[in-house]
Amino acid sequence: MQDPMKQMEFTSRLIHVVGDEGVILNPADQEFYVNDWLGKSHGRTVAVVRPRNTAEVSAIMRLCHQSQTPVVPQGGNTGMSGGATPDMSGAQVILSLNRMKRIHEVDPVNNTLTADAGVVLADIQQAARAVDRYFPLSLGAEGSCTIGGNLATNAGGTGVLRYGNTRDLTLGLEVVLPDGRVWNGLRGLRKDNTGYDLKDLFIGSEGSLGIITGVVLKLFAAPAGRVSAWVGAQEMTSVVTLLNRLQAACGPRLSAFEMMSGPSLALVTRHLEAHVSPLDKTYPYYVLIELADTNMSGLQEMLQDALTLATEDGLIDDCVVAMNEAQSVSMWRLREGISMAQVKAGKAVKHDIALPISSLATFVKEADEAVQKSFPELPIINFGHIGDGNLHYNLLLPLAISNTAYKETTDHLNKSIHDLVTQFNGSISAEHGVGTLRRDELKRYKSSVEMDLMNAVKRAIDPNQIMNPGKLL
Repeated sequence: MQDPMKQMEFTSRLIHVVGDEGVILNPADQEFYVNDWLGKSHGRTVAVVRPRNTAEVSAIMRLCHQSQTPVVPQGGNTGMSGGATPDMSGAQVILSLNRMKRIHEVDPVNNTLTADAGVVLADIQQAARAVDRYFPLSLGAEGSCTIGGNLATNAGGTGVLRYGNTRDLTLGLEVVLPDGRVWNGLRGLRKDNTGYDLKDLFIGSEGSLGIITGVVLKLFAAPAGRVSAWVGAQEMTSVVTLLNRLQAACGPRLSAFEMMSGPSLALVTRHLEAHVSPLDKTYPYYVLIELADTNMSGLQEMLQDALTLATEDGLIDDCVVAMNEAQSVSMWRLREGISMAQVKAGKAVKHDIALPISSLATFVKEADEAVQKSFPELPIINFGHIGDGNLHYNLLLPLAISNTAYKETTDHLNKSIHDLVTQFNGSISAEHGVGTLRRDELKRYKSSVEMDLMNAVKRAIDPNQIMNPGKLL
């Protein structure tokens, strides 16, 4: 939209829909929206438009459909893959849902919560707690990410082992289509066998098919408490075996099983103040384990007995069970501090990958060997949600590295790691989404049939290609 007169008419019509306070035109005020929080993706926009409800989203999309104006949907702008940032053309509109913050209903009998897509994840969690229920999606950005963004990327987090990812936690959606029509699928049903499951089409679509404006989420009985433990081990094979042992011994009470490599923990304790390892000695691998239940009786003894047996069998070298909430929080701070420590320490080449759990140990061994052969001095920051096969296999480059060297090294490492992931029938994007970061690689690692099917769906729903262009596909 280069014609100044047409642009003025367009923005005037946007203001007519949402009011002066709902449109941001000043480039200085747009800075938060046109740059991602990692500082890696940058863009420009015709306008940031901030609707208050679904009717306004529908009107905005009708206007963009008529003028064939590209739209970039945005939630809390906490993404990791550049999926919510406009390009540099200045022709795209950012449609931010950060004013759509209503929680419409919390139903403790049906165990559901109905909310706007712009509600912050932490507020969803709190609304569930207020009626003695539990919403298990939890991740580092939960104080600022929105449930709509979580849905768009099918976010994972630390509770996937027991509760599943965002797709598994969703019963219904409301979606505004590219032409402004509204699909109201806000049904709190566990069973609905009336055709294609449309909600699963939009979850994980990264805003490329429509705007998710509302959601019905599953709630669960609130746990009476939790028991956490910190474990040191010598081998990745031992970590995987321990997972299987605990699943057999503790059943569904096992709610988290998070791995950190030795260099990952060292990075956190070195760069973040008041982050101290619970164990006196250092180990190649650490595991943060959590059990949770609606009945605390015997929970701590169950975990202690399982870990004692694992120690006696030589599976693990050392462990400590948190004796109170403060100790548990301290353990979780170590796991959650890795991302910030990486930012302080260097420029990370990140790989958000998923593998069959049975292949994790072999993959890590081969990946480590490949990296060390090409880059023997490069720190490997390997951590992740082992219980669901999701690794964050990152390599740390120096802060002073030139942009050219960073790009060349990143390209080499990405190909090496992702080729190996594919050999193990894994995925190059587990929970962060594809965005622009992995878009071009997707064609290399997905079959032509898969790409044809996805492109056919895109053309059918968004024939004018105005929904988040350049992302995912």
